[in-house]
Amino acid sequence: MSTDTTDTTGTTGAPAPNRAEETGETGETGAGWWVKNSRALLKLALPLILTNFAYVALTTVDIVMLGRLGALEIAAAGLALALFNQLRTTGTGLVTGVSNLVAEARVRGDRERIGALLFAGFFWATVCGVLFCAALLLIGPLLVLLGQDPAVVRKAGEFLMVLAPGMLPCLWFQTLRHFTTGLKRPGPLLAITLASVGVTIALNHALMHGELGLPAFGFVGVAIATVTVFLLSFLAFVVVILRDVVLRSYLLSPAARRWDGDAVRSVWRLGLPISGTYASEAGFFSVLTLVIGSLGADALAAQTVLNQIVYIVFMISAGLSHAASIHLSEADGRNDYATARRTGLLAAAWGVIATLGVAALYLAIPEPIVSLFISAEHAGNADIVALTVTGLMIAALMQVFDATQNIGNGILRGVGDTAGPFRISLIGYWLIGLPAGYLLGVTADGGVEGVWIGQTIGLAATAALLLAAFLRRVGRLHRETSGAPDPEPEP
Repeated sequence: MSTDTTDTTGTTGAPAPNRAEETGETGETGAGWWVKNSRALLKLALPLILTNFAYVALTTVDIVMLGRLGALEIAAAGLALALFNQLRTTGTGLVTGVSNLVAEARVRGDRERIGALLFAGFFWATVCGVLFCAALLLIGPLLVLLGQDPAVVRKAGEFLMVLAPGMLPCLWFQTLRHFTTGLKRPGPLLAITLASVGVTIALNHALMHGELGLPAFGFVGVAIATVTVFLLSFLAFVVVILRDVVLRSYLLSPAARRWDGDAVRSVWRLGLPISGTYASEAGFFSVLTLVIGSLGADALAAQTVLNQIVYIVFMISAGLSHAASIHLSEADGRNDYATARRTGLLAAAWGVIATLGVAALYLAIPEPIVSLFISAEHAGNADIVALTVTGLMIAALMQVFDATQNIGNGILRGVGDTAGPFRISLIGYWLIGLPAGYLLGVTADGGVEGVWIGQTIGLAATAALLLAAFLRRVGRLHRETSGAPDPEPEP
């Protein structure tokens, strides 16, 4: 079964476009096929990318404003946010399967099942939120044992003390997001997220500096603002659902308020491998952040800025990955694995094109890009800026592999493989990338640059393994369904 599904009608109930035109199933080959399907892929990916950009803008605003305070503050917040995002990503992965299960129930007309799945999503979001909140509050002593600067850990602990409870509304929001997506009525997600960015900027400024009659919380004010925005975003989404006649009926149904063991188990079974893949990737970056943190506060501050820059660009490949996964699910449902193969390669090609364009920007104006996040005029920041500029040169290549492996995950899910990406992540990230980063950065005394090069090696290996796995899978599925040889590459 594919992990992504689409409807044949829009949310308004209007007739769908001609299916052959929409999916490229027109018999067209060569350049015409690539052009037509590039348009279809990018048309679906663009709104996803824009929503992703709006979402990542929330943490970007935090990093930019913290960058005006100094190296210790940005290093501590970077460490706290890395740990928070590691667990947030893991929890999000667990509830991601809600969208697919809801879509299946919607097709069958099983309204009670949809309500039960909503309850199950909230159940797992709440369990994860409580456990992860506790873990974030208790992790401080462990970080010191792992070689982190005690001053950085102490300040990161202050940040996490406020930020950790925000895990609950953050994961509740993600549950609603996947629930409404499964019903093909995602609501104004982009509008809510854009509004959240504006509120974040205003709250950060007011709480950091003590404006609008509020006390000046300084560094911790950013954490207060972030948690407040998480809660307001969730509540805004609830209001949107309650104002929608169709969605409201599910949210207020009796099934959405009672335990259903089968629904709870279904969300767990489908979400666990996705969560594992997300956790493996996020954990890889988190552990490398800890390795870099052992090299000093300046190195950790540079890593924080570089991670945020890379994370912004990563949203492009995330949108392409999701869009490609949906198109591949359609091809999978038709047993059309020749089209699936071409679509997967098309998505990977667009990921490379997009990241090479960004790489050219990195190489052309690295200092201005870095200076958007941390001011060189602040005392002691000049060395951090220089170090981050060096990292940006490495990231120019790293992001190509990062985009390819992200799209590799999506296209494998599109042809029904959720466990494969998790296994591959363990090899590429943990058996190749992490040892390479430690050997080059710490053992060989290459410093933070060595860690970044090792990280690039791990991402390149993961990308290669995922693409190879995808080609093997579509080849096998093609043989099983048609008895024909593997599809040949397009001219």
